[in-house]
Amino acid sequence: MTQNHSVDAAIPMLLKDKVAIVTGASRGLGAQIAKQMAAAGANVCVNYLNSKDAAEAVVADIKAIGGQASAYQGDVTDAIQMQAMAAAVIEHFGAIDILVNNALPSYQFNPSADYTSIETVNWAHFSQQMDGIVKGAVNTVQAVLPQMKAQKMGKIINISTNLVYNPVVTYYDYTTAKSALIGLTRNLASELGQYGIRVNLLAGGLLKTTDASSLTTEEVFDYIATTTPLRQATSVADFANSVLLMASDLSAAITGQSIAVDGGLTMP
Repeated sequence: MTQNHSVDAAIPMLLKDKVAIVTGASRGLGAQIAKQMAAAGANVCVNYLNSKDAAEAVVADIKAIGGQASAYQGDVTDAIQMQAMAAAVIEHFGAIDILVNNALPSYQFNPSADYTSIETVNWAHFSQQMDGIVKGAVNTVQAVLPQMKAQKMGKIINISTNLVYNPVVTYYDYTTAKSALIGLTRNLASELGQYGIRVNLLAGGLLKTTDASSLTTEEVFDYIATTTPLRQATSVADFANSVLLMASDLSAAITGQSIAVDGGLTMP
């Protein structure tokens, strides 16, 4: 029998009194990361673009369990908005210790779409994903960097996909942009290590269950389980726990790494 070490178990206070920004945190994986960070003791900025009610619901859930959080509207593709958000977080919480780059543009994982073939994909597909994923991460990093450098510490965690290692479906635009995060992660780690800032990337598989995988059938999840060494699909809570590890002092000697969080399905 497999075991699922999820949020159902007590989360130790790995992030006590840390201040974290999670982009795209109003729903799905981002919301779960925000909730589990708060449960681990962090004060959390729940960033959102349009889903104000959903973001405020995440904040309410966090406060209901005794955690601290605030919702902040901001478009990651707008550098000025990200700088304003960082300033607001510092004013409210007094620091920025952790940045989780989770936000991404709206995307439909449709294997028959025109962006899954090099013959039909066009540059507009690429540019939308590059702006939302790579430009967004650059903007948020630049916004939090002065505070992290002043503190001489910080954790930056970029969220990617295991499709960059094993493109079982050729989502050209999405996978290319997520692949670019690997290069960004390594360059940031190389430059910022001298300031005590660690930068790593976590690449997830098909998670059970997010909005993106809500239409995935049990048969597909069962197939993934049979082809994965741990014999189970990775849950959203388990992935979020990996984020907690990389955000905590337990990973102090880890930087510049691209780590698959998919039960061993891919082994880059």
